[in-house]
Amino acid sequence: MSRIDRDHRPDAGPAGTAAALLTIDLGAIADNYRALALQAGPAVCAAVVKADAYGLGAERVAPVLAAAGCRHFFVAQVGEGVALRAILGPGPVIAVLNGASPGSEAACAAHDLVPVLNDRSQRDGWQGLARRLDRRLPAILQIDSGMARFGFAPDEACALLDAPDALAGLDLQLVMSHLACAGELDSPVNAAQRAVFEVVRRRLPAVPASLAASSGIFLGPDFRFDLVRPGAALYGIAPQADAPNPMRPVIGLRARVMQTRSVPAGTPVGYGHAATVGRDSRLATVAIGYADGFFRSTAGGAAWFGGTRLPVVGRVSMDSLVLDVTDLAPGTIGPGALVDIIGPERDVDAVAAAAGTIGYEVLTNLGHRFHRVYLGA
Repeated sequence: MSRIDRDHRPDAGPAGTAAALLTIDLGAIADNYRALALQAGPAVCAAVVKADAYGLGAERVAPVLAAAGCRHFFVAQVGEGVALRAILGPGPVIAVLNGASPGSEAACAAHDLVPVLNDRSQRDGWQGLARRLDRRLPAILQIDSGMARFGFAPDEACALLDAPDALAGLDLQLVMSHLACAGELDSPVNAAQRAVFEVVRRRLPAVPASLAASSGIFLGPDFRFDLVRPGAALYGIAPQADAPNPMRPVIGLRARVMQTRSVPAGTPVGYGHAATVGRDSRLATVAIGYADGFFRSTAGGAAWFGGTRLPVVGRVSMDSLVLDVTDLAPGTIGPGALVDIIGPERDVDAVAAAAGTIGYEVLTNLGHRFHRVYLGA
């Protein structure tokens, strides 16, 4: 059977009708969690599963992390926490990074979620509910140590803690902050933020502390404190920009060739005629585009087939892109063949770099038209 025959062989099941196949290796996620927990020890290793586990499916990912030993989970929104509690059941701690917005406090308490308190209004709302329920409610206090995003400014936090009833009715389980430049090992911002965080932490010596997310774990023991909160690294994204990636790759993405054609040198390709082929070429139109999370700015990127790099030609369309397949032997590739968009030769971070973005954005934008295959379930 020739190579093209194998590639054209009908797939069994739903995969055969899919324009693209997304493979998610749950075993790799579990291995990444265990590796991060070992790296961070003796700090407790949590897991960030916000945005539907970075687009990979919290319903499948979270139980795997729990089975690997994770007992602390972070989401961004109360609704995500409610959904996660239904997945995990009672027991694991589920914290809400954005806090409980006005009106969501009751749902937060009813589903045993722990809100991060980012300002006085969130503190007041959570305290008010504690009074109405006549019981102490768990909470996390966030300090803005230098990112100007979420949390109390250090002087606000210290003024808050000067009040005798600042935490009345609350069971403060963690004080945390977030690093702005943790992916850059030599950035002076990291040490500066740590110093700011320590000022407030000293006011709460009995409360566990957390500063490091994925990248911060690799800044060393001084940044790990009592709990670390990896997210992207769990899903295979490199935690440090200029260092080898210690994480196992988690996803593979293959897209189907829909049409091939031969064109003479000088042929313009795609919207705006943004590219013109410089030689007699063979082109393949592939069924993946920016509606699937393969960004329009990824022109200049590539796919792979049998170890051969296939450059993207011209602009990425909503549902398709064009590859230059001239360097493949004639007859090697045709309609129905699958090319690697994300795979061994080109990981999530490389795809992100070609699009001028980060791996986080690539993962969370992966489209729902893909047929998903979970490995290691």
